[in-house]
Amino acid sequence: MTDRRPVLSRAVHDRAAIRRRDTDWLAASWGTAQVLAVDPDYTVPIVETDDGPVLLWRTASTVDSSQEYVFLGEHDGTAYAVVRSARDLHADRWLGLREIGAELPEVEAGLLVEAIALAQWHDRHLYCPRCGRETASEQAGWVRRCTQGHEQFPRTDPAVIMLVHDGADRCILGRQAVWPAGRFSILAGFVEPGESAEAAVAREVFEEVGVTVTDVRYAGSQPWPFPSSLMLGFTAQVSGDPTLHIDEHEIAEAHWLTRSEVAEQPAYRRLPPPLSIAHRIITDWVDGVLP
Repeated sequence: MTDRRPVLSRAVHDRAAIRRRDTDWLAASWGTAQVLAVDPDYTVPIVETDDGPVLLWRTASTVDSSQEYVFLGEHDGTAYAVVRSARDLHADRWLGLREIGAELPEVEAGLLVEAIALAQWHDRHLYCPRCGRETASEQAGWVRRCTQGHEQFPRTDPAVIMLVHDGADRCILGRQAVWPAGRFSILAGFVEPGESAEAAVAREVFEEVGVTVTDVRYAGSQPWPFPSSLMLGFTAQVSGDPTLHIDEHEIAEAHWLTRSEVAEQPAYRRLPPPLSIAHRIITDWVDGVLP
């Protein structure tokens, strides 16, 4: 059976949130923990094996005891954590989540997306947004607190990504103005304050290509920590006039394409890479899994 989960939604480890405040358990588990180093560019060490690339984990004994770490969870009795580090490990390659995420085993893919999301969050919350004072990490890296006691917790930004179809054999693919020529995908945008995801789908579609939609259906989700998005996937059917009216500030071009045209993927119209939920939604539509 084909695994139709979005690539970065394959997490199978236990985040063990109840352990984040259990200092005794954390201390006891640290001796056998597996620790991932993330460098300032958010790349990680990779080892090539006969079965494909895997993450290069370090033992806790190689980590300075004064260094802050973030507890990621546990799997099969092993605790996992992430630390920030220079490239001080000998690895076959150092790669980012975009480059390696789709090739990793599902356990490591889930741990890596969590590690990168938290590294990004910590880097962006060194100072309190309420009073401007420096913050410090607490609760195994899941809270940052300033000297005034203001707490900050990891947050995600919801975004919608939607395949708009005509109820028959065509869907809309577009190219953002900031993308290179030849790169196409389905439409997407952030959910605004006080807005439902379904309303965001309709608004973004109308703003970007000038058509109205109905029959908005949820199709899955995927974390996208660049730096902190959660992509909510949908399909939607055009309602009324299907003529596209493009917002040239955001969209360079957009077209109605048939399933066969989408599946061809000529060089002048490349689809998103397998890492993205857009790839999964488009593939499922082409295969007839989605309407």
